[in-house]
Amino acid sequence: MTHPRFATFFADGRSRYGLVGNQGVVDLSERYGSSWPTLREVVADAAFDRLLDKAGGFAPDFFFDQITFQIPVPAPEKIICVGVNFPDRNEEYKDGQAAPSNPSLFIRFPRSFTGHDQPLIRPPESPQLDYEGEIVIVIGKGGRRIAEADVLSHIAALSLCNEGTIRDWVRHAKFNVTQGKNFDRTGAIGPWLVPYRDESQLADIRLETRVNGEVRQSDRTSRMIFSFRKIVNYISTFTTLVPGDVIVTGTPTGAGARFDPPIWLKPGDIVEVEADGLGILRNTIADEVL
Repeated sequence: MTHPRFATFFADGRSRYGLVGNQGVVDLSERYGSSWPTLREVVADAAFDRLLDKAGGFAPDFFFDQITFQIPVPAPEKIICVGVNFPDRNEEYKDGQAAPSNPSLFIRFPRSFTGHDQPLIRPPESPQLDYEGEIVIVIGKGGRRIAEADVLSHIAALSLCNEGTIRDWVRHAKFNVTQGKNFDRTGAIGPWLVPYRDESQLADIRLETRVNGEVRQSDRTSRMIFSFRKIVNYISTFTTLVPGDVIVTGTPTGAGARFDPPIWLKPGDIVEVEADGLGILRNTIADEVL
């Protein structure tokens, strides 16, 4: 089954959003931007189905070689990431500790991400750029202390993330990972948003990361330590979630840091993150131009 796909992209001198087809993108922002300026407002107004009805029959306004993909939700209030959310990832730490009772969380800034088919940027401060393929949920209906039973009604859309990390910089201080997770354009989100319909889109789907065609990470969401329901319930306990908030839900085992010796990303590499029903998020690697 093919799900509708909504992307944010740059074309003809400005940022736009539209419906992605097989040949290109229908520019919905040109037609309906007065009602929904960006996909963030589309999410907040639960307007995906209305836009689908309106977009029926339109030919693409832009072909793929005419656009630059951007992160799907522009300027989200929060990007919250979950760490150590697959059983084998917990074992990778070799600290003898059982899986934690609550999710490990950290914050990323929008500037630390780029879009589909754009290069992840390796900074001059460190060669230790690593990949982490993850599934993204986007909050549609905000709330505080959301009960697990009600969580799925608060999810508007799904996407993919390569939660790229500068490994040695997550150990620059005593107990935080913020620095290594927030170098500009070291991660990616996209290619698009897939509207959330029902739990089958999340319950037991395959998540896979490939580097230069080699499978490095592969697992299923049914094996996550913390379910999507638990994640949203827990986060909403301490902060009010609002429409457009992005939650990055954790990566399987197999990141480059866990090889002996570690295998870091380098210019020329191609990283692909794929999940059932969500497509493929693809990025190359480039050194930062100073």
